[in-house]
Amino acid sequence: MFKVISNSWALFLGLGLIMLGNGLQGSLLGLRASMEGFGVTATGLVMSGYFIGLLVGSTVVPGIVARVGHIRSFGAMASLASTSILVHVVVIEPWTWWAMRFVTGFAYAGLYIVAESWLNDASENETRGQLLSFYMLISLAGLAGGQFMLNIANPSSYELFVLISVLVSFAVIPILLSVSKAPDFETSESVNLLQLYRVSPLGVMGMLVNGLTMGAIFGMGAVYAANIGLSVKEISFFMGALVLGGALLQLPIGRLSDIVGRRQVIIGTCAAGVVVSFIASRYDGTGWMLYFLIALIGGVSTPLYALCIAHTNDYLNPGQMVAASGTLVLAMSIGSSLGAPITALAMDVLGDQAFFQSIAISMALICIFGVWRSTQRQAIATEDTNDFVIMAPTPMSAVMNPEFELEELLAASEADAEEIQESFEDLVTELAAEETEPDQEP
Repeated sequence: MFKVISNSWALFLGLGLIMLGNGLQGSLLGLRASMEGFGVTATGLVMSGYFIGLLVGSTVVPGIVARVGHIRSFGAMASLASTSILVHVVVIEPWTWWAMRFVTGFAYAGLYIVAESWLNDASENETRGQLLSFYMLISLAGLAGGQFMLNIANPSSYELFVLISVLVSFAVIPILLSVSKAPDFETSESVNLLQLYRVSPLGVMGMLVNGLTMGAIFGMGAVYAANIGLSVKEISFFMGALVLGGALLQLPIGRLSDIVGRRQVIIGTCAAGVVVSFIASRYDGTGWMLYFLIALIGGVSTPLYALCIAHTNDYLNPGQMVAASGTLVLAMSIGSSLGAPITALAMDVLGDQAFFQSIAISMALICIFGVWRSTQRQAIATEDTNDFVIMAPTPMSAVMNPEFELEELLAASEADAEEIQESFEDLVTELAAEETEPDQEP
């Protein structure tokens, strides 16, 4: 485990810098858009560009990586992300910002794909799960740390935009100077949403609607905080509490799903999310109580990403999991691209508290659908399910872990084939000996 981490230090360092920039960028743009008077609905549309870019990038970038390799692809995508953030401060106009958010999402899709496929190749079967957990730790720490970097400079100026560009640009340096060999890249087959829905309706619908929640939270969270009068420091605490809450509660919720079942935990966490979001929508104050409520919302919403993947995988053979993960990422991306503009429109029409009400409605939909599914199909016994694995709600993080079980299956199949071949050769030898025995009798 430690050897793999030390051998991949350049990739982890680059990833940490990228996630710092990503965490800072999302909150900074939401806050700056409010300062520039874009309007809530226009801001929601601007923020949706990132998720649409992720959606397009996740389908286009694998072909680029397959043609030019990991290192060149990583450098190109980091350059795109570094450049696009600077355009925001040069041209302050909603459609230009939307286009740059699209480019940023496209670039980050490529960065995620390169990083995760590289780590997947560098690890062994015995260490892949631990390596994925460390990768998620770096991702969540970067996202949380980026929120607190809002306090470094005035968001109304250009310094934070330059800082993000520098962070992303520096991320390339350790990758280019690393002596570790980049792996070969192979694209995997995919399965469409309808086919996967027939296998796991709750998994697909859960990812789609949870995408709405994540788009609302990360797209409009800083806008809501600014609209209710929080200072820059308080906005950083607000968004930081959201990420930290998800990081702290993900493992306990995941382990609970291993014991009592995925569907029950999905229903329970969504029901808790509805209650907490409703309380938050009725809460008029600020301070630590508000941070506590948003931390709880992050704590019950963030694990749904990994829960829906685990629930779907419970109904699949190992060989089907890689393709299914890509489809679940697609569902998540579609939901995320709609979450910010829908929530922004609701806030424009109903007021700022519609931010929490939109989250409550999204989680209520998953809860109701999960209860209905409970009447349609019996849940799989907990002893027959796979172990829960921590995953950050980044659109690419589903592609790494399922290959662990696929490789195990392939290794087992090779061992079985060798055993069958040896048995067959022994049988042929015995038959040949029996045929020669009568000739040896007097």
